Amino acid sequence: MPQELDDLSAFVAVARTGGFREAARVSGLSASGLSEAVRRLETRLGARLLHRSTRSVSPTEAGARLFERLSPALAEIGAALDAVHARTDEPAGTLRLNVPANVARTVLPAILPRFLRAHPQIRVEVTVEDSFVDILASGADAGIRYEERLEQDMIAVPIGPRAQRILTAAAPSYLAARGRPAHPRDLLEHSCLRLRFSSGALATWEFEKAGETVRLDPQGPLLIQPGSACDLLIDAALAGLGIVCLFEDWLAPHIRSGALETVLEDWATPFTGPMLYYSGRRQLPPPLRAFVDFIRTMQPAEQADP
Repeated sequence: MPQELDDLSAFVAVARTGGFREAARVSGLSASGLSEAVRRLETRLGARLLHRSTRSVSPTEAGARLFERLSPALAEIGAALDAVHARTDEPAGTLRLNVPANVARTVLPAILPRFLRAHPQIRVEVTVEDSFVDILASGADAGIRYEERLEQDMIAVPIGPRAQRILTAAAPSYLAARGRPAHPRDLLEHSCLRLRFSSGALATWEFEKAGETVRLDPQGPLLIQPGSACDLLIDAALAGLGIVCLFEDWLAPHIRSGALETVLEDWATPFTGPMLYYSGRRQLPPPLRAFVDFIRTMQPAEQADP
């Protein structure tokens, strides 16, 4: 049974990461060992679980069904083992979080270092993913998302600043050459630097003022997916290539320095900050319980990026 459990864990790791090398990097095991484990499991089950090519690995139909059932089951096993191993005065184990890029960049830096110093027996694994995910199927203990993207039937706890804004901004050189938009619809005549979610959908630009809401799909010379590549979007704005629309926290240093100037700021409406969410239908692993308790004791000002 122990080897069977190891083989199942290996399959889940490869299916989740989409490759043997990435699964090896995440798990600390060798790619060849993971490959052999999956091969043993396929032989035992008499079914092919993964499509393999030189560029990618993806689950077969049978593999996808197995992955969907195994991920939450293995998470429960991990939580049970953490509960047995944890001391009552010092929780231990691994906390797995699935978060969007903005949270990884502007919220967690003010929280995780203090949490890890307070709980040295806990290890935190953060997966940065902007698309909607089933946190249990993904193998995460909890996710962080904004309210409109929360999964149903989840317990939600506020984390980070309770109000945030999306700002539009451009370099002074761009505004001098192209003019300053007076209304959001003016952006349709400007070069706009855009984000595309991993799902393929473009991030809509939304503005609100005095009861009027405007949603736009402007065009421009640069389109990227969120994540660390957002720095490239900001660099393009700094170089005068167009108008960028991002979280205020990302743009603030450049606005303070004068390298970027806000436009249409009176149309930027604050929205509720992110929420930590997790399933209420399973026993909380000790690391997650410790994390929930920790952020509940912090004041909103303490959770903001210093």
